[in-house]
Amino acid sequence: MKSKIITAIAGSFIIISVLLSIFVNQNWLWFTLFVGANLLQSSITKWCLMDDILTKLKVKN
Repeated sequence: MKSKIITAIAGSFIIISVLLSIFVNQNWLWFTLFVGANLLQSSITKWCLMDDILTKLKVKN
């Protein structure tokens, strides 16, 4: 799994969505919840959609 890239993407999504919730609309916090839920799900199932996406984009380990 391309864990460094996936962690960087997830962290960026969380930071961006929190900033958007502060400066634009609180509904952006739903995106933060979605990212967190996906991180939890991938830790349980060992399957990550972002890993599949990066594989199809031919991103190397």
